[in-house]
Amino acid sequence: MTDNSFSLVDLYPKHVINSKGEKKEFNVSSIAKVLNRETGLDINIAEKVTEEVVRKIIGLGIDEITTNYIRELVCVELTQRGLNKYRNLFARAINLENISFKLDEVFINDFKGKQPSWGPLGQITYKRTYARFIEKEGRKEEFWETIRRVVEGCYSIQKEHCMTLSLPWSDSKAQRSAQMMYQKIWNFKFLPPGRGLWMMGTEFIARHGSMSLNNCGFASTEDIDLKYSKAFEFVMDALMLGVGVGFDTKGAGKITIKKPQEATTDINIPDSREGWVEALRSVLEAYFLGKQLPIFDYSLIRPAGEPIRGFGGIASGPAPLKDMLDNIQKILAVRINQPITSLDILDIMNLIGKCVVAGNVRRSAEIALGEATDLDFITSKQDQEKLYSHRWASNNSVFAVKGLDYSFIADQIAVNGEPGIFWLDNAKAYSRMGDKPDYKDKKAAGVNPCGEQTLESFELCCLVETFPSRHDTYEEFQETLKYAYLYSKSVTLVNTHWQETNAVMLKNRRMGVSQTGIIEAFVKNGRRTVLEWCKKGYDYLQSLDEQYSGWLCIPRSIKITTVKPSGTVSLLPGVPPGIHYPHSEYYIRRIRISKNSDLIEPIKRAGYFVEDDSYSPNTVVVEFPVHEQYFNRSKNDVSIWEQAENAADYQKYWSDNQVSITITFQTHEANQIKHILECFEDKLKSVSFLPIKEHGYKQAPYEEITKEKYEEMSSKVKPVFLDDTKDRAIGEKFCDSEKCEVNFDDKAIGG
Repeated sequence: MTDNSFSLVDLYPKHVINSKGEKKEFNVSSIAKVLNRETGLDINIAEKVTEEVVRKIIGLGIDEITTNYIRELVCVELTQRGLNKYRNLFARAINLENISFKLDEVFINDFKGKQPSWGPLGQITYKRTYARFIEKEGRKEEFWETIRRVVEGCYSIQKEHCMTLSLPWSDSKAQRSAQMMYQKIWNFKFLPPGRGLWMMGTEFIARHGSMSLNNCGFASTEDIDLKYSKAFEFVMDALMLGVGVGFDTKGAGKITIKKPQEATTDINIPDSREGWVEALRSVLEAYFLGKQLPIFDYSLIRPAGEPIRGFGGIASGPAPLKDMLDNIQKILAVRINQPITSLDILDIMNLIGKCVVAGNVRRSAEIALGEATDLDFITSKQDQEKLYSHRWASNNSVFAVKGLDYSFIADQIAVNGEPGIFWLDNAKAYSRMGDKPDYKDKKAAGVNPCGEQTLESFELCCLVETFPSRHDTYEEFQETLKYAYLYSKSVTLVNTHWQETNAVMLKNRRMGVSQTGIIEAFVKNGRRTVLEWCKKGYDYLQSLDEQYSGWLCIPRSIKITTVKPSGTVSLLPGVPPGIHYPHSEYYIRRIRISKNSDLIEPIKRAGYFVEDDSYSPNTVVVEFPVHEQYFNRSKNDVSIWEQAENAADYQKYWSDNQVSITITFQTHEANQIKHILECFEDKLKSVSFLPIKEHGYKQAPYEEITKEKYEEMSSKVKPVFLDDTKDRAIGEKFCDSEKCEVNFDDKAIGG
């Protein structure tokens, strides 16, 4: 008897052909899964979209179909459903393979199997932080591969932009330019930000936009009476993508906390970044607008320890999210029928920061900006219970104005370095402080966590850093500036998934071309010479911006230059960070590595001293001997006045954004802080201070040693062989500076 049974599956195409021409069996379930993975669209909605698309495919009556055609059908269905955000994300992948830029293999062959001129901690820092895991080969990237990914990603962005707008594009010209950028990075003439080394050129950027390529951002609560929870959502979303964020307390008093309605249904929180942010929004709107307070089900969130695909990292489980939502409710429940306060805003933002970093990444990058007259805000960290609970999660600064009586603030700074100072009026009025006011940034509202970028609300910034001490002539430095500029400008070509952010960034195209190792450059090339490089270099960057903005048909960048504090990135070439002085000429630099890391054995075999961390049972401490080649004075030998003058000179000659500086001071200099602020309030845009204290910590990050001790330690070590390491890198979260992060560990709180 013949089986005449019929199934709908019989009408499906037999095969699907991908962009590489490979033929595979048609699998209807993969459409919804890909749509969900690439756009974050809820899987249930994705399955409904797929049902409609499959009906259309069946109607075609074909045996084979291309992935591009399926994508086009999905995009049509998303458009018809009004899901334009998801359509745009999904559509970007259609032609990515066809327009991607590739470096010439012959050029790349010259770098395979080689290592650059690493600083003392450079290679280990790179392997620990930036080398992505290559799944197919079961190993980590080598540096030549990371640079290739970064450079090809950068020029692919340019090419896609030009192709999309039908602008002129020359593959041969781009090839020459890209090869020069590659060499500049390889030779540590400049480096993209740590975010770029980690994320540029990955599929994540192609699918989700540029937010994770940017170092830092800012969100104001000033319009909390109009946007309600929006600033809080932005902060959480950005932090979860590794972007450090600043916020203010200007929303204080603008809304009254309301009693929520009782929940009628449970909400299952999706296992996604968007799901966590949505849960936060639901709680805040319950108290801000009197909506229902949901009862949450956390069962969909993956357990702690599982890998996070795409962005990278390890899942922390639902506990940090539940802790955050519960504690926000506790804060707001006792404030019903009262105006929201600056401390309410601070606490909610700090709880968000605590939630994001409470898993495998034990640090946060938030800066809170309060009013100089808000004593509750200024003294907020004196509440030890709340400090140890969550108020450690931000560095705090105040909005200052010229003529302010700095007495009380200076007294607070003398104790522990906080608050920092931000002169918003200077940031609005001036590009470089040595030029006339231009009011380009009249809509500026705040700063990023390190204090080097003036920002509007919901604006992000991408920072690159050049190394002037690794250049012998201005002409060489100028050539480097071109490629540092090109990287940063390229990032501005990619939209984010936030409409509010795109509205600002597409207009401003703000950049941050920075310098690091500035004090080393002073010693090597002379202070006057370096400041002359600054003046010439700034003018050159302005002319470049006019030229390239014209080619790309985009607005000129509102501001271009900055001085970031640096940190991890500066370890790769081994130069002192930012505009700060070195610890000493000879010192031990200690870094911490997980006991599970397969970096440990190669480090031990190379002769480096490794011991258990005195504070963390799951961590070891590695000691590296360091000699500063261009050394003149340490941070203990320089007055607070000279440090302030260094910042003022760079604000005058180089940075049209800001200069991030943490001025270190001795106990006997504390009484001069007030006078420093009075003297430099019309020369700087921001400044922070840090007292030099005997911390008493074991295994401190820096320890001064003698030349003899350095030579003894150096004689025992040899080059580290790390080719076989397979650990997944931790990735670069926030900016890469120790100046703007706040450590989670109790021992670092309040120090």
